[in-house]
Amino acid sequence: MTKPSPLIIVLFGAQGSGKGTQARLIQELLTIPQVATGDLFRHNLKNDTELGKLAKGFMDKGNLVPDSVTNAMVQDRLNQEDAQNGVILDGYPRNIAQAKALETMLEAMQTGVKQAIYMDVPEAELMRRLTGRWVCRVCQSTYHVLFNPPKVEGVCDRCGGELYQRDDDKDKEAIHRRLQLYFEETMPVIDWYEERGLLGKVNGDLPIEEVNSRIKELIGA
Repeated sequence: MTKPSPLIIVLFGAQGSGKGTQARLIQELLTIPQVATGDLFRHNLKNDTELGKLAKGFMDKGNLVPDSVTNAMVQDRLNQEDAQNGVILDGYPRNIAQAKALETMLEAMQTGVKQAIYMDVPEAELMRRLTGRWVCRVCQSTYHVLFNPPKVEGVCDRCGGELYQRDDDKDKEAIHRRLQLYFEETMPVIDWYEERGLLGKVNGDLPIEEVNSRIKELIGA
């Protein structure tokens, strides 16, 4: 019997769009791992891998880590055993160069992106969400004082870790700059997938369950 091609889903959404929450729900549904670039960097830096050392060399000099290093981290993750049936890419690709590099990686695996999903949320709503956001120090789960509060104040429902508010979530001007940077960098990639007929747009301003239902329709789950 021929082994099915790995299922590759790319999930886009600005900070505060609920992308991380939806990625975890898809992960539980499909039993394929969520691969977030932030987690990859933390793993490689913490474990002092060759890629981590390479990235740290750029970061220590105050330079951006080049796409080639990020791409290598993603390639390494795709080669791991738990990713052989597919992955949910969260935060990658971030630009056209990364999208093309991913395409090349997947061609070598005899697969491709099945579905790219963009969670569209108005900037005013993103601002409202981000200023009330709290994050777990341990597992990085996100909560909101209004929309998704933890069962116990200051404690993560998933792992019991301490919740904290990032400094840049307290600064409205900083939040605005982060959102603008995201849109400038990532919208061309979203357009790139749309031109290839691979993009599905979801109204991320709906309740979590409705957003998840729409995503399930897009991925045929």
